Amino acid sequence: MVAILFFSIHEDIRNLNPTKIIFVSDKGLKNAGVVEEVINELSIHNIPIEEFTNIVGEPDFEIVQEAIDFIQKHHGDLVIGLGGGSALDVAKASAALVNKEPIIVEKILAGEAVPEAKGVTCILVPTTSGTGSEVTMNAIFGDHKNDVKRGIVSPYYLPDIAIIDPVLTVSCPPMVSAASGVDAFTHAIESYVSKKATPLTKMYAEAAMKRFSKNISKVVFNGSDLDAREEMSWVSFLAGVSLANAGVGAVHALAYPLGGKYNIAHGVANALLLPYVFNVTGKTCIDEMVQIADFLHLGDFRDEPHQAQNAVVDYLYGLLEALNLPKSLKELHVVEDDLRNLAIEASKVSRLLDNTPFKLNMESIHEIYQNAYDGTLN
Repeated sequence: MVAILFFSIHEDIRNLNPTKIIFVSDKGLKNAGVVEEVINELSIHNIPIEEFTNIVGEPDFEIVQEAIDFIQKHHGDLVIGLGGGSALDVAKASAALVNKEPIIVEKILAGEAVPEAKGVTCILVPTTSGTGSEVTMNAIFGDHKNDVKRGIVSPYYLPDIAIIDPVLTVSCPPMVSAASGVDAFTHAIESYVSKKATPLTKMYAEAAMKRFSKNISKVVFNGSDLDAREEMSWVSFLAGVSLANAGVGAVHALAYPLGGKYNIAHGVANALLLPYVFNVTGKTCIDEMVQIADFLHLGDFRDEPHQAQNAVVDYLYGLLEALNLPKSLKELHVVEDDLRNLAIEASKVSRLLDNTPFKLNMESIHEIYQNAYDGTLN
């Protein structure tokens, strides 16, 4: 499979004929020798390559600006992003925003404007099966001024080429496999019930959920199972396509403040919040709950549709236990006195809350956070 990656990327580079490649990845892959291996392979093209591997943990807007400055300084005309969602988001955002006036970039990163043209060509190569960043218009970054995570969205953040090789995910440790896998599932289930869902996006989300339920435990507890890794790569891709067109909702809206204030990994925040959010929002999408219960092999609830929500929520909560993920905000050292402020921040994420088939206000969001803090489903 790695041979597929190298064959494909060699062909792409020959077709693109760049004069300078900027290779964007994270320190973990740099320290593991993966970056060096790929760059050595690319050296056969005799094209200068500069590395940007300053990414550690969840990225913020400052690291995006740093990457933009790096690309401009080295006159890069092709960005190759390798890694999980953090590296891919930095790569695609910086590739889109390079060579623009600083004041314009500042406004875009502040959410006050959107790009009107592409910067330079971008190739994305994921090493996890979760974010679907390689096929979405979204990029998520920490906003330290407001202690939140914030998404920027534009068609220009889509890469020109995405190369998905499941072998690159085999080295993911169990916690990363679990959190990133449930992140992909969150994209699927939220986009399936979203207000912007269509029959076409639901087809992608359905296929992702069916594959997820059969393979998530395999990749967490038997990470060398290449068939399961390939299936989870499909989960990430299919859910990403659904997300890119139908959008997500309240789970992501509530996850953003947790990531911003406590630097909780995005996939972990989504996974933890899933049962607590759907315990509330599932009430207004009962037909979809019946369908999702079927996709997940939880039973046939067509004759008792209101029981489907309970079955789905129980499954989502059980995932946390089964995959050794945290089941409460208390476990993540969230301070209970912060819950109201978190709710205030989450209630501002109107782009996602408006796409949720349940009208959530600050008080109902605070109640969800409280239940998630206590680890109880009321």
